[in-house]
Amino acid sequence: MRQDEAQGVGTIFADFVAGTTWTDVARQNHEAKRSILNFFATALGSAHDPAVGVALRVLSPFSGAATSAIIGRSERLDAMGAAFVNAISANLLDFDDTHLDTIIHPAAPVAAPVLALAQARGLSGRDVLIAFILGVEVECRVGNAVSPGHYARGWHITSTCGVFGAAAACAKLLGLPADQISNAIGIAASQSAGIVENLPSAAKNVSVGNAARNGLFAALLAAEGYSASPRAIEGPLGWARAMGDEPDPERLTDSLGKTWEIAKNTYKPYPAGIVFHAVIDACFKLREKLDRRIDDIAFITVRGSALLLARGDRPVRNERDARVSIHHCAACALLLGAAGITEFSDAIVFRPEIAALRQKVKAELDASLPNGAARVAIQMASGEMLSEVVMEAKGSLADPLSDRDIEAKMRDCARLGQSDWDIDRIIDDVWRLDTLADVSSLMRAHG
Repeated sequence: MRQDEAQGVGTIFADFVAGTTWTDVARQNHEAKRSILNFFATALGSAHDPAVGVALRVLSPFSGAATSAIIGRSERLDAMGAAFVNAISANLLDFDDTHLDTIIHPAAPVAAPVLALAQARGLSGRDVLIAFILGVEVECRVGNAVSPGHYARGWHITSTCGVFGAAAACAKLLGLPADQISNAIGIAASQSAGIVENLPSAAKNVSVGNAARNGLFAALLAAEGYSASPRAIEGPLGWARAMGDEPDPERLTDSLGKTWEIAKNTYKPYPAGIVFHAVIDACFKLREKLDRRIDDIAFITVRGSALLLARGDRPVRNERDARVSIHHCAACALLLGAAGITEFSDAIVFRPEIAALRQKVKAELDASLPNGAARVAIQMASGEMLSEVVMEAKGSLADPLSDRDIEAKMRDCARLGQSDWDIDRIIDDVWRLDTLADVSSLMRAHG
């Protein structure tokens, strides 16, 4: 589908969202379930994180009817509050799903409001899946159209584009007609925000929570008659240009309904920024060659793309920094042979031997390497050189996590997050989500 100059992107998206049925998306439903399962894993892993507790304390006095669950906890909030908190918890550990073309984490800003709204309204699992797949499609197409400049300019693309996916998904779930769906997308354009500078802090998670909540808010406003420009995304004074980008219209709408962005989704084996996964994999390979000679390392050089350096060549002051640090990823992979949630906790981050090894790591640009690849070289005190390059990290489309891997990840996250929710029941309910008459059964601690 090519964009008609007289027709706004909001209208094109709205017609697509309004007209899409289960038959159209059924072939994508398994990947959607994988993404939703991963969403629950990451949310459960953060259920009792202090950032989640603070958000709950702040929002609880202002909540309307407590219709929607906070994943992994006993509290409930209204749908917008629950959308905000669950999106935060799903994004906190840097362990969420990733659309590699844009580095958008699709599920957190879309699954959180869709599940909160569906629970509040008693809607079916099939309705949730249709809405979720469409929301991911919209957010990732918007991201495609402004990548890579949007992220490079400092906009946190999961937040800024996630709000469009949340609005489209919630509008579909509400059964809105096309004109109101277009309005929801346009309203979302006025609520898009989030900056990369805040990635090592909880402020990043606020913008992801806002994307979820504001998308739902946009759909609810549209349902009550609020209007917006059908060209709010690509218009001459619209969202894309206001944020500094000339959008690519073909990447917004070409092959809409024929190709699906959710088919390009990936799942992380390590709770760190996706661009660091090749660093970790390369260091695992080097650890085998080192044969415990860690103390003999003189220095470590990590080479990668400009994105890798921009994201991860930074000092480490806390566990949030560690999740976006080239130096820490290399150090824990080499010294410990592991890179799970524990390895990015304060207890490991501040271990003297880890800190000392981080000091031996330097990062250098290698423009020949694509995003997501890394070359790691170790200079030994003896002068011996060891080197490994990883072009496709574990968890990528070339080496994806299996369904069982994602289930195991969920059990690990739930254990570390100390949640008492019935994990086996959640796993079973997600795999049969298209058969659930009311998604509320999924959103409970116990069956």
